[in-house]
Amino acid sequence: MKLSQLLTVLATATLFCSLTASADPKPTPNKPAPKPNPQSVVLDVMPEPPQLSEQAYILMDYDTGAVLLGHNIKEKIIPASLTKMMTSYVIGQEIQAGRLDKDTMVTISKNAWSKNYGDSSKMFIEVGKQVSVNDLNLGIIIQSGNDACIAMAEHIAGSEDAFASLMNEWAKFLGMNDSHFVNSHGLHDDNHYSTAYDMALLGRHLIHDLPDEYKIYSQKEFTFNNIKQINRNRLLWDNSLHFDGIKTGHLSQVGYNLVASAVETVDGTSFRLISVVIGAKSEAQRAEDSKKLLTYGFKFYKKVPITAAGKELITQRIYYGKNNDVSLGSAQEIKIAIPRNKVDTIKVSVKLDDKTKMEAPMKKGTKVGAIIVRSDDKIIYKAPLVALEQVDECGFFGKIWDWLVKFFTGLFS
Repeated sequence: MKLSQLLTVLATATLFCSLTASADPKPTPNKPAPKPNPQSVVLDVMPEPPQLSEQAYILMDYDTGAVLLGHNIKEKIIPASLTKMMTSYVIGQEIQAGRLDKDTMVTISKNAWSKNYGDSSKMFIEVGKQVSVNDLNLGIIIQSGNDACIAMAEHIAGSEDAFASLMNEWAKFLGMNDSHFVNSHGLHDDNHYSTAYDMALLGRHLIHDLPDEYKIYSQKEFTFNNIKQINRNRLLWDNSLHFDGIKTGHLSQVGYNLVASAVETVDGTSFRLISVVIGAKSEAQRAEDSKKLLTYGFKFYKKVPITAAGKELITQRIYYGKNNDVSLGSAQEIKIAIPRNKVDTIKVSVKLDDKTKMEAPMKKGTKVGAIIVRSDDKIIYKAPLVALEQVDECGFFGKIWDWLVKFFTGLFS
């Protein structure tokens, strides 16, 4: 066969194969797409927090005092009747210290007479009559009585000015650095102010420091002088969360205020939150927006245990002591509230203030450093690192040996 004939045959075969390959393939039946498994994907995200219209608001973790979310939390605000939380705090401290008896009868002065307070909230006490400390305290907390505040201020400190100075001393002690009080009831004065943060802080101390006083805040009504008045905190009737306080306030200059608190059991752990809203347009709005903050916190934050009280975190070399090492940890249980999608990012470390100061004698509870909690490598909480045991001094030769060790290791301060 000639070359030209061979090339013709090869070309014909190639064309045949090409045509065969390009022919439509045999149709196959359609297969249904796999159905999605709703449990196969877990979104590790959180919704945006509530966006409220109030002048200021805050959501605080009770256990640590950490601010979970907020707006204008350090902006100066008019507290109105939230002031009565501080009046109540002072009264509770006086009772707890034994300087004030609940059964003591207080004579009502003209300054405290209910007729002085027009349409503002009052207990309806009458001049010259005697009313017990217990009833006046109930009237302050439940009825928000301005008259009861004056009566108790005069009874405790002699005058309202003197009582206001007590309020300011307690505020300073509690760390309410942006608050100043000039009266016991909260009626407007340009020099009477606070912040949403300070009000949340006060609520936290009221709950922690004075549990007996705080119990009164959950009481829904109080009758005095045959007049029954209802607690203005609407959340006490709301069963969606376990609300148990705290205090309402209202003035035309600011609007409607509310400090609220609720406690829930979340994942087997007790979890309390405190909210503050300042400047709502109505009673209904302050209750609704407080509920939004607290509900968001309970749903999307988780209480994470960091360490138990007295649990050893590390041991550290101590010099001049009968023991060579001392156990270090936290004197208090540490539980922090963090976003649910950040639980796996938590890391705990400790840092000593100064190794050269690790010397006996050392008392149990001595602060020697910090417990540091990080999330995504960002510090979110610090707590004192303390000695969990007492370490007494060793003898003369032990001190000489430790002195030599410190000298040759460069640990002299």
